[in-house]
Amino acid sequence: MGDHDIHYKSDPAALRRFTKQIINDVRAIEYMLRHDMFEKDVRRIGAEQELFLINNLWHPAPVAVEVLENNTDPRLVSELTRFNLEYNLDPLIFEGDCLSVLHRQIDEGLDYVRTLARKSDADIALVGILPTIHASDLRIENMAPMERYYALNNMIMELMGGTAQYRMGGIDELFFQHDNIMVEGCNTSFQTHFQVSPEEFAHCYNIAQLIAAPVLAGASNSPTLFGKRLWRETRIALFQQAIDTRSSNLYLRDMSPRVHFGSAWVDSSVMELYKEDIVRFRVIMTSDFDDPFDILKSGGIPNLKALQLHNGTVYRWNRACYGITDGIPHLRIENRILPAGPSVIDEVANSAFWFGLEAGLAVRYEDIRTLLHFDDAKSNFTAAARLGLSAEVHWIDGKIWPVAKLIRSELLPIAREGLERNQVDEKDIDRYLGVIDERVDSRMTGSQWQLASLSCMKESGSTRAQRLDMLVSRMVYFQNKGIPGHEWDIIDKVDEEVSRIPGISVEHYMSTDLFTVHEDELIEFVAVLMDWQKIRHVLVEDKGHKLVGIITHRSVLRYLAETKASGSTEDAPVSSVMVPDPISISPETRTLRAIELMRDHKIGALPVVRDGQLVGIVTETDFNQMASGIFDETLGSG
Repeated sequence: MGDHDIHYKSDPAALRRFTKQIINDVRAIEYMLRHDMFEKDVRRIGAEQELFLINNLWHPAPVAVEVLENNTDPRLVSELTRFNLEYNLDPLIFEGDCLSVLHRQIDEGLDYVRTLARKSDADIALVGILPTIHASDLRIENMAPMERYYALNNMIMELMGGTAQYRMGGIDELFFQHDNIMVEGCNTSFQTHFQVSPEEFAHCYNIAQLIAAPVLAGASNSPTLFGKRLWRETRIALFQQAIDTRSSNLYLRDMSPRVHFGSAWVDSSVMELYKEDIVRFRVIMTSDFDDPFDILKSGGIPNLKALQLHNGTVYRWNRACYGITDGIPHLRIENRILPAGPSVIDEVANSAFWFGLEAGLAVRYEDIRTLLHFDDAKSNFTAAARLGLSAEVHWIDGKIWPVAKLIRSELLPIAREGLERNQVDEKDIDRYLGVIDERVDSRMTGSQWQLASLSCMKESGSTRAQRLDMLVSRMVYFQNKGIPGHEWDIIDKVDEEVSRIPGISVEHYMSTDLFTVHEDELIEFVAVLMDWQKIRHVLVEDKGHKLVGIITHRSVLRYLAETKASGSTEDAPVSSVMVPDPISISPETRTLRAIELMRDHKIGALPVVRDGQLVGIVTETDFNQMASGIFDETLGSG
């Protein structure tokens, strides 16, 4: 979005003026296309590395501003949140040792960022969604202090009506709402760029859409959010819902979300994408830019800032990009589907697979539009995001393929052909496509490693918080070793060094799988509930999930004893024995504060409430784990 002032809630005249600037930019790019001004006969590749900053508890570290204050490399830039950063790699000619050079660039860039982060007692992690991120990390105070982000947040949330709704399901189900766009900051990706000529743009872009599903299926690395096991690549659903401004009341209309796969194959020109995004999506931010035709008349090449600003508020998974290199304009296809991680070698392997398929399929087929319905390509993409390597996809041969078999038997040979045709070094082709082949053969994507590790650790009796912390700690360890993700050992237990580090808030310890009752239900039902589920506290809520009271095991036993002694046959309600309006805490409550409350009030459980609704409970068992962790840490530092 550049250094220009970005405006939000501009007056109608300013909106009309900016819309005119966008139209002028469109006319300018059409002029440059007609006059053959774009670079040709050069194939460049590039990438953008997004990452998480983490603290010594393996949780998000909001220190991006401090890191950037010490930064001298213009390639390191801010992202939406204070715990994300992006490192832009230099473009490379697509030939020779470009893949190993890309690998080296990423390693050097990450070493540089890691050095800066350690000055703020932080480290970095590469993963599509950080397993230890929590809703409390997504408060507006953690937004990067840049006017364009606040402007984007204000406009998106205004279009949403002030609250965003999220619903995703997989092994578990997640349903929550949030009042800002910071949820977008849960996602980090490894974005790749492929430069094309204007004449081949439509064909190459359609290929990018075609291969999105198999490439994503083999690269998935985002299976959890807030501890819930959801899609194999949960980023896809999460990002779309984070920026979805459509009204649920307009269900009869065909409306596209701002994050989208597309609506049809491209027929002939990049302008189809630009024009569709302009007419489908309203302007949400404005600024003042120079007239592109004034620049063209003076012999310069315009940056098309208005078009790029609007394009930056519409998020296609494969996006058209305009750029200038050495004074010559060019077009690129930006692939936004790939998650960060698991290791750098995996990222380069994913890139090599995508670059190779782009180059290989472009030569093998003149036009793929007649070979597959666009809706099938779109449904393939969703299936791959949901199921990863377990998905089945429609393919251009008319068959439905298990995606893992399609990758190994059909696509890897085509990718090799594409890389060889561009004279990429043979040893690099073997190395990086070999990673894809071994990963798919073993079915061990980054997502599968996370899920398998969480499952094995759960059997050892650890808490959810311990499992998530352990997951990130081992993830960072293997990344620093440079080991490809399919070779990572499955975690079967939580190390003591990790398990005794206390979480910073009760959100990391609370139980969320709650058994609750209403105040007019039978007390004896509570008794059998406690017996069957082996719990000592039952929360009482109303129909709106608001906390009403709490019942203890002791109070139920007392009631049953008194009833037996008196010979009463009355069916008493829960309200007669519950403690009304119990002491409660929010998910963001510090663990030490929770311990103090339980100790001072001599209670064995604390309900956890957010926005008036019951979301969890912390019991004396959790209390003992928290106290033990803090005690151990205190001894270790004494």
